[in-house]
Amino acid sequence: MKLKLIRQAVLLAAYGSAAVATAPAAFAQTAPAADSNLQSVSVVGSRRVGNTSSTDTPVPVDYIPMTKVAEQGGQFDLAQSLANISPSFNSTRQTGADGADLVDSAALRGLGSDQTLVLVNGKRRHTTALVNLFGARNRGNTGTDMNALPLLAIKDVQVLRDGAAAQYGSDAIAGVINVELKKSLGCESVVGFGEYSKHDGKNWLASAYCGVAVGSGVLGITGEYYDRGRSNRAEPDSPRIIGDTKSRNETLYVNGEFPVGPGKLYLTAGAQTRDASSAAFARGGIGSDDIPTRNSAAMYPEGFVPFINGDVDDRYATLGYRARFGEWAGDFSQTYGYNRMRYTIAHTLNASLANQDLLNGGKGISPSQFDAGGFAFRQLTTNADFSRFYPDVLGGLNAAFGFEYRAENYKIFAGEPASYIDADGVGAGGAGGSQGFPGFQPGDATDRNRHSSAAYLDFEADLTERTKLQAAVRHERYSDFGSTTTGKLAGSFKATNNVLLRASASTGFRAPSLQQVYFSSTFTDFIGGVPMDVVLAPNGGNVANAAGIPKLHEEKSKSYTLGATWTPTPSISVTADLYDIDIDGRIVLTGRFDADNYPALGSVLQSLGVGQAQFFVNSIDTRTRGLDLTASHRTALGGGRLTTFLAMNFSRTEVKDVHAPAALAGYEDVLLSERERLFIEQGGPRRKATLDFDYLLGKLETDFRIVHYGPQTLGTFSGPPVPNQHYEAKTSADLAFTWSFTDKTKLTVGGTNIFNVHPTTQNADETDNGFKYESLQFGLNGAAYFARLSHKF
Repeated sequence: MKLKLIRQAVLLAAYGSAAVATAPAAFAQTAPAADSNLQSVSVVGSRRVGNTSSTDTPVPVDYIPMTKVAEQGGQFDLAQSLANISPSFNSTRQTGADGADLVDSAALRGLGSDQTLVLVNGKRRHTTALVNLFGARNRGNTGTDMNALPLLAIKDVQVLRDGAAAQYGSDAIAGVINVELKKSLGCESVVGFGEYSKHDGKNWLASAYCGVAVGSGVLGITGEYYDRGRSNRAEPDSPRIIGDTKSRNETLYVNGEFPVGPGKLYLTAGAQTRDASSAAFARGGIGSDDIPTRNSAAMYPEGFVPFINGDVDDRYATLGYRARFGEWAGDFSQTYGYNRMRYTIAHTLNASLANQDLLNGGKGISPSQFDAGGFAFRQLTTNADFSRFYPDVLGGLNAAFGFEYRAENYKIFAGEPASYIDADGVGAGGAGGSQGFPGFQPGDATDRNRHSSAAYLDFEADLTERTKLQAAVRHERYSDFGSTTTGKLAGSFKATNNVLLRASASTGFRAPSLQQVYFSSTFTDFIGGVPMDVVLAPNGGNVANAAGIPKLHEEKSKSYTLGATWTPTPSISVTADLYDIDIDGRIVLTGRFDADNYPALGSVLQSLGVGQAQFFVNSIDTRTRGLDLTASHRTALGGGRLTTFLAMNFSRTEVKDVHAPAALAGYEDVLLSERERLFIEQGGPRRKATLDFDYLLGKLETDFRIVHYGPQTLGTFSGPPVPNQHYEAKTSADLAFTWSFTDKTKLTVGGTNIFNVHPTTQNADETDNGFKYESLQFGLNGAAYFARLSHKF
């Protein structure tokens, strides 16, 4: 009780200080000094050379310098670092969600992770091979693995909070994140350690960057080793493991630019290997119902926890050349991306093999580790971009056009037979397949390709000294579903020297990922006394066709923004931006259809030997409305410098309509249950605010950050009439102290979630992960402490 009162007092004092510090900028935004966490400079979203502050741009762009984050931040990976800085960005570490535990999903404005486009140095980055099938966020989505990029390699991150498919192509419905890598001379290193207050989840970080002169250019090289230990928040008497996955990342990146002939050759290349381990649900021992169905008394008499181990291999490379051809600037590039995840299931068994051994007179033994197969995704992107600035047309006109060709490949590879077979016969006693995660079967294996081509036009003009206009149109054609054309129009008007009004309207799209089209997973179950396959059926396959599931097509969107910026002094900046995003034909993963919930379809499935099936379908329309507010203030105080930054996001997503395919008409409640609808509408918090105070006095810098998450409502495992899960609004705080021994050497110590805040307790039998609360808002681990030492050579 005393701790709660202290926390409330501290937070109340902090909010009061913020009100004073930002009083001249009540609706403020984001233009702090270069050494603070967030300032506004337009880079992404514009093809015009010589970008200006985002308080002068037609669309909202946040610019996040990463030097301080890499040297002094309390988070050791990119996704969690951005989640604590950017109000519209959310990333949650899942637990109890199979492969989704191994890759942090990330998204903007409460939409899906595959509706945000990620660029590296302005070039499209590939998504993961993983489809999120479980967990509270991004179910049915693919996304980009932000943590494959080492923090020390990053110069800055730009977040375009506006639809931009007409400029960059598929996926840019919610916005675009551009990660700009370093290519500066000099060397630096960072070592760090952190752990939770319960002394688990130990994090070890060793990272180094060195920019060396190569000819007349610079090559930046970054190497990083990051070891994250497992944490566990399960109840003391529970055999489960709930918390962070165990992960070891080894990463190497190079980024450089070199004068060659009349232009510059540039390259980026990186690779990461990740050995990660996630804990599955526990299996009971002797005396439980799990023997012999899911366990063997001879192997695990006290029960066991299977481990889903993922070997993740991620590679990325871009080679390009920029040059001028008369008045035109040209940029030619080839980008390669590859992501593979292979599963090894350890500390487990195949219960059917163990039961077969027992029936044959043995002890009841099975192998305890299995190769369960996995999947891989490869993307090749070729770009040719041209631009020219006409200073004498209107007040200045920038014209750009370009072409893109993209080839993609998706593979699923089967596991070893022991990872999926049912050796003793379905229904004979032991369940088939490796417990925790049954392996992919040969029938799931696939090797699929597609390609797309695109062309775009882009214009930016200063109509007058106070008025700017931006227009873009893009046409794309895909080999597997057809073509689409999108457009964008944005403009700004400087009403006074301090006030800018801006607005945009655009159409957008997201192509169905190959992962969504062709993912297949099969296991055998005993249904009504008959062995039946339970299938997540690929689009266009026999099961999906028999069920009348139509071919997947693109999601289409319309996006509108209306905002204003205010910069009354160089030390005060404010922005406010309203947005409205309508998405039609959004792709979702259906519930399971069977003979019980849809008898007619169930009989068709059973004729194919399928007991239950679920599919990806373009079936819902959603509307997302929100408001982004940011404010910054910088002032001298007590002989030092105080920088105050406030950023808030209010967002609300609603399912407007459910469009069931003709074959599923009348069964919309199975296609999209209330539980699944709530995952879409409230998988992320509907409001989020970050308030940061950074005070520098001599050699000591103090940073105090408050992060507030709004309430969320999620469904229950049983569904109605069981009440939904209601999570109250929560506020956490981070505190860090940095001592500069010299200009080159700094030591930072601090804590995150220092008041040990947790989500609202729920009924563990009704949560998706089987724990007393889901992994949402700021996670479920509680307080953590860290130390970092940085040195520049």
